[in-house]
Amino acid sequence: MTDIFLFQWLSIPFAFTHEAVGDIMVNSTQNWIKTLDPVYTGVYIDSYLLLMFGGIPWQVYFQRVLSASTERNAEILSYVAAFGCVIMSIPSILIGAIASVTDWNQTEYAKIGQVPIPSEDLNLILPLVLQYLTPQAVAFVGLGAVSAAVMSSADSSILSASAMFARNVYKLIFRQKASENEILWVMRIAIFGVGVLATIMGITVDSIYTLWFLCSDLVYVVLFPQLLCVIYLRWTNTYGSLAGYILGLFFRLAGGEAALNIPILIKYPFFDEENQAQLFPYKTLGMLITLTSIYSFSFMTKYLFEHGILHRKLDIFMCVVNTPDEAIALRDTEHSEMTAMTPTEEKNYKINPALKFSAEDLPVLQGNNYVYEKQADISPDK
Repeated sequence: MTDIFLFQWLSIPFAFTHEAVGDIMVNSTQNWIKTLDPVYTGVYIDSYLLLMFGGIPWQVYFQRVLSASTERNAEILSYVAAFGCVIMSIPSILIGAIASVTDWNQTEYAKIGQVPIPSEDLNLILPLVLQYLTPQAVAFVGLGAVSAAVMSSADSSILSASAMFARNVYKLIFRQKASENEILWVMRIAIFGVGVLATIMGITVDSIYTLWFLCSDLVYVVLFPQLLCVIYLRWTNTYGSLAGYILGLFFRLAGGEAALNIPILIKYPFFDEENQAQLFPYKTLGMLITLTSIYSFSFMTKYLFEHGILHRKLDIFMCVVNTPDEAIALRDTEHSEMTAMTPTEEKNYKINPALKFSAEDLPVLQGNNYVYEKQADISPDK
């Protein structure tokens, strides 16, 4: 991202001084300041809330937060990032303004493309400005910086997705006793699978921006309520989480999604029949349904299990009455600041499930004493 930011600033002076570029201040009020149609109030409310809260539960954000040494540093990092996002958007806005006042008939683009630029090609504004409004050397470096940043983000996303699948799905659900070598091979296979899926998605989806917006949409509807409950409603459980996930996702997708060719199943209030568009803030409604479902189902299952209405054997997720001793010890252990993320002490000599360990780290019974596996392999003769 830093490379893109710097090389965008490098290309702006060259683009501004191109003979085909006009003055961005001419008719700026007419071109940039518009009015808000009250009919779309619900859509704007939905979009604003999505952009504010949908960006919080992202894994890339929490990677940085959890890597901070203290809570104070994590807070400072978050506030600086908020202002940083605004600053990082300035060169992109200027490049868009340059493209809007450019007479593309005076550029080489007119020989191969349609003028004015079709709406379906507006997502190519950055490479078009770099290629046709800047010198060849600047365009080469600028496009190289964009490609490098995209590839860096892509490989880190694929790696993190594969690692989460191997750890959080394969090991925790299917193979709790899997060795580190097995997890490593699962991760390698998952990298190949995620790469294939990403390739198919890149070929079939027309707009990367639409894909990112849809991802933020689903994060807002499904994951934001989960994070909210984990932090502020810590008694909520897996049953509520699963119910909220299913119900929230259903009501969101039932509103239709053109990017995935999902038809409209539910017409929410103020539905626009002419344009087949949802004018009601149904994404926020889906988020509230998720939050309410987590709270309601967690409270209901907690009451049913703790009062003996449902037998403890039915607690298949082991999160209400069948809670493992290790999880109880972890929950009861108090830590200060960010050390809660990587606890090192444990009460009652319980194994902390948040720590990573292998079979070699666990003691085995030899005679009347416990020794570690590496020591057990060493005979007295040695």
